[in-house]
Amino acid sequence: MVTLASQADLSAAVSEVAQASYQLRLAGAELHSQLLDRLASSLDDAQDEILEANTLDLEASLDMAVPELVLDWLKLNPERLHIASKILRRLATLGDPRWLSPPPISRLTKTVTGYSQVVPLGVVAFVYEAFPELATIMAGLCIRTGNGLILKGGNEASQTNQIILQVLHRTLDHVDLPAACIFSLSEDQGDATRSWLLQNQEIDLVIPYGRPSLVNQVIRQAAVPVLPTVMGNCYLYWSASGSLETATHMVLDSHRGEPDAVNAIEKVLIHPGCSSSTITQLCSTLWDQGFEVLGDEAMMAEMPDLKPAQPEDWGQPFLAKTVALGRIENVDAAANWINRHSSGHANSLVTESYQEAHQFTRLINSTVVYINTSPRFVRNSPQASAIALGMTAQQGRFQGLVGLNALLSSQHILQGLD
Repeated sequence: MVTLASQADLSAAVSEVAQASYQLRLAGAELHSQLLDRLASSLDDAQDEILEANTLDLEASLDMAVPELVLDWLKLNPERLHIASKILRRLATLGDPRWLSPPPISRLTKTVTGYSQVVPLGVVAFVYEAFPELATIMAGLCIRTGNGLILKGGNEASQTNQIILQVLHRTLDHVDLPAACIFSLSEDQGDATRSWLLQNQEIDLVIPYGRPSLVNQVIRQAAVPVLPTVMGNCYLYWSASGSLETATHMVLDSHRGEPDAVNAIEKVLIHPGCSSSTITQLCSTLWDQGFEVLGDEAMMAEMPDLKPAQPEDWGQPFLAKTVALGRIENVDAAANWINRHSSGHANSLVTESYQEAHQFTRLINSTVVYINTSPRFVRNSPQASAIALGMTAQQGRFQGLVGLNALLSSQHILQGLD
Protein backbone atom coordinates (compact mmCIF):
# COMPACT_ATOMS: atom_id res chain seq x y z
CA MET A 1 0.00 0.00 0.00
CA VAL A 2 1.55 3.29 -1.11
CA THR A 3 0.71 6.72 0.30
CA LEU A 4 0.72 9.39 -2.39
CA ALA A 5 1.51 12.94 -1.41
CA SER A 6 0.41 14.69 -4.57
CA GLN A 7 -1.16 14.32 -7.97
CA ALA A 8 2.38 14.20 -9.41
CA ASP A 9 3.09 11.15 -7.24
CA LEU A 10 -0.03 9.46 -8.55
CA SER A 11 0.92 10.20 -12.17
CA ALA A 12 4.36 8.76 -11.55
CA ALA A 13 2.86 5.65 -9.95
CA VAL A 14 0.50 5.09 -12.88
CA SER A 15 3.41 5.46 -15.30
CA GLU A 16 5.29 2.84 -13.30
CA VAL A 17 2.32 0.47 -13.60
CA ALA A 18 2.26 1.07 -17.37
CA GLN A 19 5.96 0.15 -17.62
CA ALA A 20 5.47 -2.91 -15.42
CA SER A 21 2.53 -4.03 -17.56
CA TYR A 22 4.87 -4.07 -20.55
CA GLN A 23 7.24 -6.37 -18.65
CA LEU A 24 4.29 -8.58 -17.73
CA ARG A 25 3.27 -8.76 -21.37
CA LEU A 26 6.82 -9.72 -22.42
CA ALA A 27 6.94 -12.46 -19.78
CA GLY A 28 4.70 -14.63 -21.95
CA ALA A 29 1.80 -17.00 -21.43
CA GLU A 30 3.82 -19.79 -19.81
CA LEU A 31 5.11 -17.55 -17.02
CA HIS A 32 1.62 -16.09 -16.61
CA SER A 33 0.31 -19.60 -16.00
CA GLN A 34 3.03 -20.32 -13.45
CA LEU A 35 2.28 -17.04 -11.70
CA LEU A 36 -1.45 -17.74 -11.53
CA ASP A 37 -0.93 -21.22 -10.15
CA ARG A 38 1.51 -19.97 -7.52
CA LEU A 39 -0.85 -17.11 -6.62
CA ALA A 40 -3.65 -19.61 -5.98
CA SER A 41 -1.39 -21.58 -3.62
CA SER A 42 -0.25 -18.39 -1.87
CA LEU A 43 -3.87 -17.37 -1.35
CA ASP A 44 -4.66 -20.76 0.19
CA ASP A 45 -1.60 -20.53 2.46
CA ALA A 46 -2.57 -17.05 3.66
CA GLN A 47 -6.20 -17.95 4.40
CA ASP A 48 -5.94 -17.65 8.20
CA GLU A 49 -4.09 -14.34 7.94
CA ILE A 50 -6.69 -12.95 5.52
CA LEU A 51 -9.65 -14.07 7.63
CA GLU A 52 -8.09 -12.57 10.76
CA ALA A 53 -7.70 -9.21 9.02
CA ASN A 54 -11.23 -9.51 7.71
CA THR A 55 -12.56 -9.98 11.25
CA LEU A 56 -10.86 -6.73 12.28
CA ASP A 57 -12.42 -4.94 9.29
CA LEU A 58 -15.86 -6.27 10.20
CA GLU A 59 -15.51 -5.08 13.78
CA ALA A 60 -14.41 -1.62 12.62
CA SER A 61 -17.23 -1.48 10.07
CA LEU A 62 -19.82 -2.13 12.77
CA ASP A 63 -18.52 0.93 14.60
CA MET A 64 -18.74 2.94 11.36
CA ALA A 65 -22.38 1.89 10.80
CA VAL A 66 -21.59 0.35 7.42
CA PRO A 67 -24.83 -0.83 5.71
CA GLU A 68 -25.77 -4.46 6.24
CA LEU A 69 -25.56 -5.19 2.49
CA VAL A 70 -21.93 -4.01 2.39
CA LEU A 71 -21.15 -6.03 5.52
CA ASP A 72 -22.44 -9.15 3.73
CA TRP A 73 -20.15 -8.37 0.80
CA LEU A 74 -17.23 -7.70 3.14
CA LYS A 75 -17.49 -10.82 5.30
CA LEU A 76 -15.15 -13.47 3.95
CA ASN A 77 -15.24 -17.19 4.67
CA PRO A 78 -13.06 -20.11 3.57
CA GLU A 79 -15.47 -20.99 0.76
CA ARG A 80 -15.21 -17.56 -0.89
CA LEU A 81 -11.42 -17.66 -0.72
CA HIS A 82 -11.42 -21.21 -2.09
CA ILE A 83 -13.54 -20.10 -5.05
CA ALA A 84 -11.04 -17.30 -5.74
CA SER A 85 -8.06 -19.67 -5.67
CA LYS A 86 -9.96 -22.16 -7.84
CA ILE A 87 -10.62 -19.42 -10.42
CA LEU A 88 -6.91 -18.56 -10.44
CA ARG A 89 -5.96 -22.19 -11.08
CA ARG A 90 -8.47 -22.47 -13.90
CA LEU A 91 -7.16 -19.27 -15.47
CA ALA A 92 -3.70 -20.81 -15.28
CA THR A 93 -4.82 -23.64 -17.56
CA LEU A 94 -6.11 -21.38 -20.35
CA GLY A 95 -2.83 -20.46 -21.94
CA ASP A 96 -2.43 -17.49 -24.23
CA PRO A 97 -5.74 -15.55 -24.39
CA ARG A 98 -5.13 -14.61 -28.01
CA TRP A 99 -6.94 -17.80 -29.00
CA LEU A 100 -10.18 -16.23 -27.76
CA SER A 101 -10.48 -14.29 -31.01
CA PRO A 102 -8.67 -15.86 -33.98
CA PRO A 103 -7.19 -13.08 -36.16
CA PRO A 104 -8.83 -12.90 -39.58
CA ILE A 105 -6.48 -12.56 -42.54
CA SER A 106 -7.56 -10.81 -45.71
CA ARG A 107 -6.10 -9.43 -48.95
CA LEU A 108 -6.87 -5.70 -49.03
CA THR A 109 -5.29 -4.91 -52.37
CA LYS A 110 -2.97 -6.66 -54.78
CA THR A 111 0.01 -5.40 -52.76
CA VAL A 112 -1.32 -5.29 -49.17
CA THR A 113 -2.64 -7.93 -46.78
CA GLY A 114 -4.15 -7.23 -43.39
CA TYR A 115 -4.79 -9.12 -40.21
CA SER A 116 -5.63 -8.50 -36.56
CA GLN A 117 -4.14 -9.75 -33.34
CA VAL A 118 -5.46 -9.58 -29.78
CA VAL A 119 -3.45 -7.41 -27.36
CA PRO A 120 -3.81 -6.24 -23.74
CA LEU A 121 -5.41 -2.87 -23.02
CA GLY A 122 -2.44 -1.73 -20.92
CA VAL A 123 -3.47 -0.38 -17.48
CA VAL A 124 -6.78 -1.30 -15.88
CA ALA A 125 -8.14 0.33 -12.72
CA PHE A 126 -10.54 -1.58 -10.48
CA VAL A 127 -12.58 0.61 -8.11
CA TYR A 128 -14.64 -1.46 -5.70
CA GLU A 129 -16.26 -1.54 -2.28
CA ALA A 130 -16.11 -4.55 0.08
CA PHE A 131 -15.61 -7.89 -1.83
CA PRO A 132 -11.92 -8.29 -0.81
CA GLU A 133 -11.50 -11.51 -2.81
CA LEU A 134 -12.41 -9.75 -6.05
CA ALA A 135 -8.99 -8.09 -5.99
CA THR A 136 -7.39 -11.52 -6.48
CA ILE A 137 -9.82 -12.48 -9.25
CA MET A 138 -9.25 -9.16 -11.02
CA ALA A 139 -5.50 -9.66 -10.62
CA GLY A 140 -5.87 -13.12 -12.17
CA LEU A 141 -7.74 -11.76 -15.17
CA CYS A 142 -5.13 -9.03 -15.66
CA ILE A 143 -2.20 -11.43 -15.34
CA ARG A 144 -3.78 -13.80 -17.84
CA THR A 145 -4.28 -10.96 -20.33
CA GLY A 146 -1.00 -9.11 -19.63
CA ASN A 147 -2.49 -5.92 -18.19
CA GLY A 148 -1.22 -3.79 -15.34
CA LEU A 149 -3.71 -3.36 -12.50
CA ILE A 150 -4.49 -0.50 -10.13
CA LEU A 151 -6.72 -1.35 -7.17
CA LYS A 152 -8.84 1.16 -5.24
CA GLY A 153 -10.77 -0.65 -2.53
CA GLY A 154 -13.11 0.76 0.08
CA ASN A 155 -12.16 1.85 3.59
CA GLU A 156 -14.38 -0.85 5.08
CA ALA A 157 -11.98 -3.56 3.84
CA SER A 158 -8.66 -1.76 4.37
CA GLN A 159 -6.88 -4.38 6.50
CA THR A 160 -8.08 -7.33 4.40
CA ASN A 161 -7.09 -5.54 1.20
CA GLN A 162 -3.63 -4.86 2.58
CA ILE A 163 -2.99 -8.52 3.41
CA ILE A 164 -4.25 -9.62 -0.01
CA LEU A 165 -1.98 -7.06 -1.69
CA GLN A 166 0.98 -8.47 0.23
CA VAL A 167 0.10 -11.95 -1.07
CA LEU A 168 -0.05 -10.60 -4.63
CA HIS A 169 3.29 -8.81 -4.35
CA ARG A 170 5.08 -11.76 -2.73
CA THR A 171 3.96 -13.94 -5.61
CA LEU A 172 5.10 -11.44 -8.25
CA ASP A 173 8.48 -11.19 -6.55
CA HIS A 174 8.85 -14.98 -6.60
CA VAL A 175 8.74 -15.00 -10.42
CA ASP A 176 10.91 -11.85 -10.74
CA LEU A 177 8.15 -9.57 -11.99
CA PRO A 178 7.88 -6.01 -10.61
CA ALA A 179 5.44 -5.34 -7.78
CA ALA A 180 4.14 -2.39 -9.81
CA CYS A 181 2.26 -4.86 -12.05
CA ILE A 182 -0.39 -4.64 -9.32
CA PHE A 183 -0.61 -1.31 -7.51
CA SER A 184 -3.02 -0.37 -4.74
CA LEU A 185 -3.98 3.16 -3.77
CA SER A 186 -4.02 4.15 -0.13
CA GLU A 187 -7.49 4.09 1.46
CA ASP A 188 -6.73 7.01 3.77
CA GLN A 189 -6.74 9.48 0.88
CA GLY A 190 -10.27 8.51 -0.09
CA ASP A 191 -12.16 10.32 -2.82
CA ALA A 192 -9.35 12.74 -3.71
CA THR A 193 -7.07 9.92 -4.83
CA ARG A 194 -9.87 8.24 -6.72
CA SER A 195 -10.72 11.47 -8.54
CA TRP A 196 -7.09 11.88 -9.61
CA LEU A 197 -7.01 8.29 -10.78
CA LEU A 198 -10.12 8.70 -12.90
CA GLN A 199 -8.63 11.70 -14.68
CA ASN A 200 -5.30 10.07 -15.57
CA GLN A 201 -4.98 9.52 -19.29
CA GLU A 202 -2.58 6.58 -18.84
CA ILE A 203 -5.49 4.53 -17.51
CA ASP A 204 -6.92 2.50 -20.39
CA LEU A 205 -10.05 1.23 -18.62
CA VAL A 206 -11.78 1.70 -15.27
CA ILE A 207 -14.09 -1.00 -13.93
CA PRO A 208 -16.21 0.05 -10.93
CA TYR A 209 -17.90 -2.63 -8.81
CA GLY A 210 -20.38 -2.14 -5.98
CA ARG A 211 -23.62 -0.33 -5.29
CA PRO A 212 -25.13 1.87 -8.03
CA SER A 213 -24.06 4.99 -6.12
CA LEU A 214 -20.38 4.02 -6.50
CA VAL A 215 -20.68 2.96 -10.15
CA ASN A 216 -22.56 6.13 -11.11
CA GLN A 217 -20.07 8.33 -9.28
CA VAL A 218 -17.17 6.75 -11.17
CA ILE A 219 -19.00 7.26 -14.47
CA ARG A 220 -19.56 10.96 -13.66
CA GLN A 221 -15.97 11.61 -12.55
CA ALA A 222 -14.06 9.61 -15.15
CA ALA A 223 -12.24 11.22 -18.06
CA VAL A 224 -11.10 7.79 -19.25
CA PRO A 225 -13.08 4.79 -20.58
CA VAL A 226 -15.34 3.12 -18.00
CA LEU A 227 -16.89 -0.34 -18.12
CA PRO A 228 -19.75 -0.03 -15.63
CA THR A 229 -20.87 -3.16 -13.83
CA VAL A 230 -24.43 -3.63 -12.68
CA MET A 231 -26.39 -5.90 -10.38
CA GLY A 232 -30.03 -6.44 -9.51
CA ASN A 233 -33.16 -4.89 -11.01
CA CYS A 234 -33.60 -7.81 -13.40
CA TYR A 235 -37.07 -8.60 -14.76
CA LEU A 236 -39.04 -11.74 -15.55
CA TYR A 237 -42.02 -11.71 -17.89
CA TRP A 238 -44.40 -14.54 -16.98
CA SER A 239 -46.55 -15.25 -20.01
CA ALA A 240 -49.92 -16.98 -19.98
CA SER A 241 -48.35 -20.24 -21.18
CA GLY A 242 -45.47 -20.19 -18.69
CA SER A 243 -45.55 -22.69 -15.83
CA LEU A 244 -45.66 -21.77 -12.16
CA GLU A 245 -42.90 -24.27 -11.38
CA THR A 246 -40.50 -22.73 -13.90
CA ALA A 247 -41.27 -19.14 -12.86
CA THR A 248 -40.81 -19.97 -9.18
CA HIS A 249 -37.51 -21.75 -9.79
CA MET A 250 -36.15 -18.90 -11.89
CA VAL A 251 -36.92 -16.28 -9.25
CA LEU A 252 -35.60 -18.27 -6.29
CA ASP A 253 -32.48 -19.58 -8.03
CA SER A 254 -31.52 -16.16 -9.38
CA HIS A 255 -31.19 -14.89 -5.80
CA ARG A 256 -28.82 -17.71 -4.81
CA GLY A 257 -25.74 -16.11 -6.34
CA GLU A 258 -23.74 -15.27 -3.21
CA PRO A 259 -22.53 -12.95 -1.88
CA ASP A 260 -23.71 -10.75 -4.77
CA ALA A 261 -26.83 -11.96 -6.58
CA VAL A 262 -25.88 -10.04 -9.73
CA ASN A 263 -28.74 -11.36 -11.87
CA ALA A 264 -31.42 -11.53 -9.17
CA ILE A 265 -34.95 -11.33 -10.56
CA GLU A 266 -36.46 -8.50 -8.51
CA LYS A 267 -39.46 -7.67 -10.73
CA VAL A 268 -42.02 -10.07 -12.23
CA LEU A 269 -44.44 -8.83 -14.90
CA ILE A 270 -47.41 -11.18 -15.20
CA HIS A 271 -49.82 -11.71 -18.09
CA PRO A 272 -53.55 -11.46 -17.21
CA GLY A 273 -53.92 -15.09 -18.32
CA CYS A 274 -51.97 -16.23 -15.25
CA SER A 275 -54.58 -16.92 -12.58
CA SER A 276 -54.63 -15.34 -9.15
CA SER A 277 -54.33 -18.80 -7.60
CA THR A 278 -50.97 -19.47 -9.30
CA ILE A 279 -49.72 -16.05 -8.25
CA THR A 280 -50.81 -16.80 -4.69
CA GLN A 281 -48.72 -19.97 -4.81
CA LEU A 282 -45.70 -17.99 -6.02
CA CYS A 283 -46.14 -15.46 -3.22
CA SER A 284 -46.55 -18.17 -0.59
CA THR A 285 -43.30 -19.80 -1.70
CA LEU A 286 -41.48 -16.47 -1.66
CA TRP A 287 -42.83 -15.61 1.80
CA ASP A 288 -41.77 -19.03 3.08
CA GLN A 289 -38.25 -18.29 1.80
CA GLY A 290 -38.11 -14.98 3.66
CA PHE A 291 -38.85 -12.65 0.75
CA GLU A 292 -40.75 -9.39 0.94
CA VAL A 293 -43.29 -9.24 -1.91
CA LEU A 294 -44.59 -5.97 -3.35
CA GLY A 295 -47.34 -5.36 -5.89
CA ASP A 296 -48.60 -2.70 -8.27
CA GLU A 297 -52.17 -1.43 -8.08
CA ALA A 298 -53.55 -4.30 -10.18
CA MET A 299 -51.82 -6.91 -8.04
CA MET A 300 -52.86 -5.19 -4.82
CA ALA A 301 -56.49 -5.39 -5.95
CA GLU A 302 -56.13 -9.16 -6.37
CA MET A 303 -53.94 -9.78 -3.33
CA PRO A 304 -54.41 -7.25 -0.51
CA ASP A 305 -51.69 -8.94 1.57
CA LEU A 306 -48.99 -7.56 -0.73
CA LYS A 307 -47.11 -4.41 0.19
CA PRO A 308 -47.47 -1.57 -2.33
CA ALA A 309 -44.65 -1.03 -4.80
CA GLN A 310 -43.65 2.61 -5.16
CA PRO A 311 -43.21 4.13 -8.64
CA GLU A 312 -39.45 4.46 -8.16
CA ASP A 313 -39.12 0.77 -7.21
CA TRP A 314 -39.50 -0.36 -10.83
CA GLY A 315 -36.36 1.44 -12.01
CA GLN A 316 -33.84 0.69 -9.28
CA PRO A 317 -32.37 -2.44 -7.68
CA PHE A 318 -33.46 -3.66 -4.27
CA LEU A 319 -30.28 -5.71 -3.74
CA ALA A 320 -32.25 -7.68 -1.16
CA LYS A 321 -34.72 -10.54 -0.91
CA THR A 322 -37.51 -8.39 -2.33
CA VAL A 323 -39.65 -9.03 -5.40
CA ALA A 324 -42.23 -6.70 -6.96
CA LEU A 325 -45.13 -8.13 -8.99
CA GLY A 326 -47.08 -6.31 -11.67
CA ARG A 327 -49.71 -7.07 -14.29
CA ILE A 328 -48.90 -6.39 -17.95
CA GLU A 329 -51.13 -7.02 -20.95
CA ASN A 330 -48.81 -8.73 -23.45
CA VAL A 331 -45.24 -9.49 -24.50
CA ASP A 332 -44.87 -6.22 -26.43
CA ALA A 333 -45.84 -4.13 -23.42
CA ALA A 334 -43.59 -6.23 -21.16
CA ALA A 335 -40.56 -5.73 -23.41
CA ASN A 336 -41.22 -2.00 -23.61
CA TRP A 337 -41.53 -1.70 -19.83
CA ILE A 338 -38.37 -3.75 -19.22
CA ASN A 339 -36.39 -1.69 -21.73
CA ARG A 340 -37.39 1.47 -19.88
CA HIS A 341 -36.97 0.34 -16.28
CA SER A 342 -34.59 -2.65 -15.92
CA SER A 343 -30.83 -2.53 -15.43
CA GLY A 344 -30.60 -4.03 -18.92
CA HIS A 345 -28.07 -6.78 -18.30
CA ALA A 346 -30.10 -9.94 -17.57
CA ASN A 347 -33.83 -10.25 -18.17
CA SER A 348 -35.95 -13.36 -18.45
CA LEU A 349 -39.03 -14.94 -19.98
CA VAL A 350 -41.08 -17.97 -18.99
CA THR A 351 -43.24 -19.25 -21.82
CA GLU A 352 -44.15 -22.36 -23.80
CA SER A 353 -44.70 -20.38 -27.00
CA TYR A 354 -41.91 -20.30 -29.58
CA GLN A 355 -43.52 -17.32 -31.27
CA GLU A 356 -43.67 -15.41 -27.99
CA ALA A 357 -40.04 -16.24 -27.22
CA HIS A 358 -39.01 -15.00 -30.66
CA GLN A 359 -41.01 -11.80 -30.22
CA PHE A 360 -39.54 -11.15 -26.77
CA THR A 361 -35.92 -11.60 -27.89
CA ARG A 362 -36.54 -9.39 -30.92
CA LEU A 363 -37.91 -6.53 -28.81
CA ILE A 364 -35.83 -6.70 -25.62
CA ASN A 365 -32.64 -4.62 -25.28
CA SER A 366 -31.12 -6.78 -22.55
CA THR A 367 -27.49 -7.82 -23.12
CA VAL A 368 -28.39 -11.37 -22.00
CA VAL A 369 -31.86 -12.95 -22.24
CA TYR A 370 -32.86 -16.10 -20.34
CA ILE A 371 -35.81 -18.19 -21.52
CA ASN A 372 -37.21 -20.86 -19.18
CA THR A 373 -33.90 -21.07 -17.32
CA SER A 374 -32.47 -19.37 -14.25
CA PRO A 375 -30.40 -16.24 -14.89
CA ARG A 376 -28.32 -16.93 -11.76
CA PHE A 377 -24.85 -15.37 -12.06
CA VAL A 378 -21.93 -17.72 -11.49
CA ARG A 379 -18.52 -16.07 -11.27
CA ASN A 380 -16.64 -19.37 -11.59
CA SER A 381 -18.27 -20.50 -14.82
CA PRO A 382 -18.03 -24.17 -15.89
CA GLN A 383 -16.38 -22.87 -19.06
CA ALA A 384 -13.07 -21.41 -17.88
CA SER A 385 -12.90 -18.81 -20.64
CA ALA A 386 -16.26 -17.44 -19.40
CA ILE A 387 -15.01 -16.75 -15.86
CA ALA A 388 -16.35 -13.29 -15.07
CA LEU A 389 -15.92 -10.57 -12.51
CA GLY A 390 -19.49 -9.37 -13.00
CA MET A 391 -21.99 -8.19 -15.60
CA THR A 392 -22.39 -5.02 -17.61
CA ALA A 393 -25.39 -3.61 -19.45
CA GLN A 394 -23.14 -1.62 -21.78
CA GLN A 395 -24.09 -2.23 -25.38
CA GLY A 396 -21.39 -3.09 -27.88
CA ARG A 397 -18.09 -4.90 -27.66
CA PHE A 398 -18.04 -5.46 -23.89
CA GLN A 399 -21.68 -6.34 -23.24
CA GLY A 400 -22.74 -9.09 -20.85
CA LEU A 401 -20.03 -10.88 -18.89
CA VAL A 402 -17.05 -8.85 -17.69
CA GLY A 403 -14.23 -11.33 -18.22
CA LEU A 404 -11.08 -11.86 -20.26
CA ASN A 405 -12.46 -10.34 -23.46
CA ALA A 406 -13.18 -7.05 -21.68
CA LEU A 407 -9.46 -6.68 -20.95
CA LEU A 408 -8.28 -7.25 -24.52
CA SER A 409 -8.26 -5.15 -27.65
CA SER A 410 -7.49 -5.68 -31.32
CA GLN A 411 -4.40 -4.46 -33.12
CA HIS A 412 -4.59 -4.27 -36.92
CA ILE A 413 -1.52 -4.98 -39.03
CA LEU A 414 -1.17 -4.06 -42.70
CA GLN A 415 1.70 -5.67 -44.60
CA GLY A 416 2.97 -4.97 -48.08
CA LEU A 417 3.68 -7.77 -50.50
CA ASP A 418 6.79 -8.00 -52.62
